[in-house]
Amino acid sequence: MAYYTEFELKNLGFKFLGENVKISKLASIYGCQNIEIDSHTRIDDFCVISAGTAGIKFGKYIHIACFSLIIGKARIVLGDFSGLSSRVSIYSSSDDYSGSFLTNPTVPALLTNVNNSPINIGRHVIVGTNSTILPGVEIGDGAAVGAHSLVNRNISSGKIAYGVPAKEILDRKTEIFELEKKIKD
Repeated sequence: MAYYTEFELKNLGFKFLGENVKISKLASIYGCQNIEIDSHTRIDDFCVISAGTAGIKFGKYIHIACFSLIIGKARIVLGDFSGLSSRVSIYSSSDDYSGSFLTNPTVPALLTNVNNSPINIGRHVIVGTNSTILPGVEIGDGAAVGAHSLVNRNISSGKIAYGVPAKEILDRKTEIFELEKKIKD
């Protein structure tokens, strides 16, 4: 994987850029001035990151696997040590599908009804491959989302959730919080 150099990353104009950030040159990044990326973060090939004016914030030790999408007008936050498996989609904006409004960004905004709601993904959250997270969702610290899940409501801290729609099924082990102490900056 070919990563941007530190010099190239600084010239992209991020709002904040920590140390040891690796972003594939094959990723597409839009709205850099609204994106904060803390240290030890990696974004792999073919990811699309598009920040609206409310911005996107990545904590420390974040991994975004290939083909993932993070997009929307409302704020999106990924807490320290969180990760997205490949093909995860996060939307902080979504069209109204009722048929009462037009959809897509090519039509005048007065004719649409877009839901823009922030997304907060807590510390040590892992999201499985091909999962989708919709506007307004909060995923608590230490939670896990199983592969192929649709997250359209909040997930409590320390829970394992999966399905369509995702439901809390099990408790997740908490050793991750102790292990974190071994690699603090």
